[in-house]
Amino acid sequence: MNHFLAVCVALLLSGAALQARAADTVPAVDPAIAKAIVARMQAARPDLGYQVLRPSPIPGFYEVQVAGGPVLYVREGGEYFFDGALYQARPGMFVNLREQDLVEKRKQALAALPVSDMIVYSPVGKPKATLTVFTDVDCGFCRKLHKSVPELNAMGIEVRYLAFPRAGLGSGSYRKAVTAWCSDNRQEALTRLKNGEDVPEKLCENNPVAAQFELGQELGVSGTPASILSDGTLIPGFRSAADIASILGVDTTPPAH
Repeated sequence: MNHFLAVCVALLLSGAALQARAADTVPAVDPAIAKAIVARMQAARPDLGYQVLRPSPIPGFYEVQVAGGPVLYVREGGEYFFDGALYQARPGMFVNLREQDLVEKRKQALAALPVSDMIVYSPVGKPKATLTVFTDVDCGFCRKLHKSVPELNAMGIEVRYLAFPRAGLGSGSYRKAVTAWCSDNRQEALTRLKNGEDVPEKLCENNPVAAQFELGQELGVSGTPASILSDGTLIPGFRSAADIASILGVDTTPPAH
């Protein structure tokens, strides 16, 4: 699983996100500058890992990936940085460059993630569309969305869950998520937990919950539910089944008689 996460981090450097900037000549990062940035940041937070990705569009700043966390924009020398979205003013629009990168990264990361690591609720027959959701067992809107899963399945939409315990690793929500993923019947366990039922705690080794939580952070997930479409677009928050079907382009019109 650690190998998989390393692959997902590397995805930021490939695909359409880089093609979108292909017209610009992006110089390589000077190893001395990268070393200085990492050393300064590790001196402040030695518990975190850092990877200098490339120069940012802002002169003197570099994009730095925090292991299991966000991308930061760090000034040469590593003393000052900021996080969040970086926008570019283009004719007729503001473009979120960070989101532009994340869309491609999400698309490739989810395509590489084994479905067996997810908790999946499938419709009868071949799915018309798939929705991948980062979820928290104790999140109220996650529970509300889960009650719509039967309706989504009836529309032909497959729902694939990934764990994102917002309270962090080791929390009560984390242990509940691990219990769901370690259960013999994952679907039933997750539904019972989201219904507020008592489910005997079951913690197993090599479960994917921690890795999925870290992956979610790298993909820009900050709250739950966070739904990701097959093209890498992130839809934050609760949406009704009808809204989800519309977003996915699933036709729910009853057949004419």
